[in-house]
Amino acid sequence: MNNGHGAAMPEKAKNFKATFKTLSKYLRQYWVGILLVLIFAVGGTAFSIVGPKISGNITTEIFNGLMAKISNTGGIDFSKIGKTVLFLFGLYAISALFSFIQGYVMGTISQKISYRLRKEISEKIHRLPMRYFDTKTHGEVLSRITNDVDTLSQGLNQSMTQLITSVTMLVGVVIMMLSISPTMTIAAFLILPISVGCMGFIVKKSQTFFVKQQKYLGDINGMTEELYGGHDIVKAFNAEEKSSQNFDEINETLYHTAWKSQFLSGMMHPIMSFIGNLGYVVVSMLGGYLTIKKKIEVGDIVSFIQYVRTFNMTIAQAAQIMNMFQSTAAAAERVFEFLNEEEEIPDVEKPVSTLNIDGNIEFDHVHFGYNENKTIINDFSATVKKGQKIAIVGPTGAGKSTMIKLLMRFYDVNAGAIKVDGHDIRDFNRSDLRKLFGMVLQDTWLFHGTIKDNIRYGNHDASEVDIEAACKAASVDHFVKTLPEGYDMELNEEADNISGGQKQLLTIARVILADPKILILDEATSNVDTRTELLIQDAMDHLMEGRTSFVIAHRLSTIKNADMILVMDQGDIVEQGSHEELLKKDGFYAKLYNSQFEEEEA
Repeated sequence: MNNGHGAAMPEKAKNFKATFKTLSKYLRQYWVGILLVLIFAVGGTAFSIVGPKISGNITTEIFNGLMAKISNTGGIDFSKIGKTVLFLFGLYAISALFSFIQGYVMGTISQKISYRLRKEISEKIHRLPMRYFDTKTHGEVLSRITNDVDTLSQGLNQSMTQLITSVTMLVGVVIMMLSISPTMTIAAFLILPISVGCMGFIVKKSQTFFVKQQKYLGDINGMTEELYGGHDIVKAFNAEEKSSQNFDEINETLYHTAWKSQFLSGMMHPIMSFIGNLGYVVVSMLGGYLTIKKKIEVGDIVSFIQYVRTFNMTIAQAAQIMNMFQSTAAAAERVFEFLNEEEEIPDVEKPVSTLNIDGNIEFDHVHFGYNENKTIINDFSATVKKGQKIAIVGPTGAGKSTMIKLLMRFYDVNAGAIKVDGHDIRDFNRSDLRKLFGMVLQDTWLFHGTIKDNIRYGNHDASEVDIEAACKAASVDHFVKTLPEGYDMELNEEADNISGGQKQLLTIARVILADPKILILDEATSNVDTRTELLIQDAMDHLMEGRTSFVIAHRLSTIKNADMILVMDQGDIVEQGSHEELLKKDGFYAKLYNSQFEEEEA
C-alpha cells in the first residue's frame, strides 16, 4: 500500500504465518519486557485519549463563564480552569513518560534480538558448505546480516509499539466519541467508507506506475554502474554519444513513469484532507444543533472534532503499520531461510589427531561431481609421498580448483576416499584438517589492519621475532622496513597502498609463519613483473622445502621439476606422470606444453 509519500508496495513474506511463528520464539524469552511494553503503551495511550475530553471541558467552562458575564450572573472561573489545565498537563506528562519507557524497553528488546540474529548468522556462515557460497553472491549473504536484520529490528521496534498504541487509540477514541454523542459518531463513521474507497482507488492506480518505476530505476542504475565501471572502454571506442543516447531514453521513460506515480500518490493527502474537512463541517453543524438542543456542551464539539482527527490519523497510521509488518515479515523470512540452510555434514565423534601427521596423501579411486547427475572426476587414484611437489595443470575451466576443494574438504567425494597418512580426511575435524594446509592463491587477500596483524593471521601466537623471520624467508622484510611505520603500517580496506607483488610476498610470509604440513599454491606470479616474479618464486621455493606441495600451474615451464604432474581436461584427470614421462607420451600434456613454448618463443 502507498503511504502517501511515494513509497511502493513492500516486499511480502511468502509464508507470513510460519515466519511469525518462528519470530515469536525469539520474542518469547523477552515476554516480561513485552508485557511491560504492552502495559505502558496502553497506559500512555489511555492518558492521552482522555486529554481532548478534559480540554473540551475547559472550552465549556470558558463559554459558560462568558455567557454568565454577558447576562451579569457570574463570570469565568479561572481558578477551576487553572486546576484543570494543571491536571491536563499532568496527564500528558504521564503519557509522555509511559511512551518513553515503552520505547526504551522495546528498543532494548529489538536490539537484543538483532544481536542474537547477527551472532547466529555469523556462526551459521562457518557451518555452511562451500556449495552454498558457490551458488550465492557475496552481496546476497551480506544483505541478510545488514539490510534484513536492520529491517527486522526497526520493524519490531516501531510496528509492535505502534500496533498496540493504534489499537488502543482506536478503541479508546470510539468509546470517547460514543460517550459524547452516538449520533455524531455515526455521522463521522459515514465518511469513513468514502475515505477508504478513495484511498484504495488511488493506490490501485498509482501501484502500476510504481512497479514500472522500480523496473526502470533498476535499469538506469545498472546502466550507470556499467558506464562508470567501464568508463575507459567507453572512451576507447568513442561510444560516449551512443551511451548518452541510451541513457537519455531510459531516463526519459523513468521520468514519465515516476512523475505519474508521484503525482497520484501526492494526490492522496489533499483528497483525504478534503474529505476529512467535509467530515469536520458535518460534525460541527450537527454538534451545533445538538448543543442548541442542550444534548451536548459546546466544549464537546471541540473534543469530538479532535477525536475524529485522531481517529482518521490512526487509520492512516494503521495502513503504514501493515506495510511495515509486511517488510518486517519479509526480512525475517529471509533471515530464517538462511539460518535453516542445510549445513555441512557434522564431524565424527572421535576424530583422528593431526599432531604427528607427515603429509603423505593418497587419492583412492576418487569419484566426484558438483551435481549428482554429472561426475567430473572418474576413478582417480594417485599416491603422494611426504615432501613431493605435485603440479595440477590444464586449460582454463579444466577443474584444477576442484582438486583443491576436495583436498581441503570444501566438498566431500561422492565415492572413494582421499587419505592423509592413511586416514580418510572425513575422519578428521574439518578445522584440524585445514590447519594442515597452507594456501597461496593467485588473488591475494589482506584485511584492513597493520602488516603485522595480517601476517600473524596465520599464527595468532607468533612473536614479533617469528613474524620478521617469516618475512625474511619471503624476501619482504627489507620492503616492510622501508615503510614509514614498518610492520605497524596500516593497510587500507583494499590494501591498494602497496603493490600486487608486495601483497603476494606478504601472503607467502603469512603461510610460512603458519608452518603447514601441506601447501597449495595457485600460480602466484601471473600478475607481476619479471623481477617481482623471481622474488616470489624464490620465496615459494623456500616455502615448499620439506613440505608436500600442490601447485596449480598456468605456465608449464615453471613445473618441470615437479615429482608428479596431474593433467586435467574438462573436469577429469586425463594424464599423470613426470614432465619427461608426459612429453614422451606425446599426448594432451605434450600438446599443451609445446603450444605454450611456441607462444613464449614468438
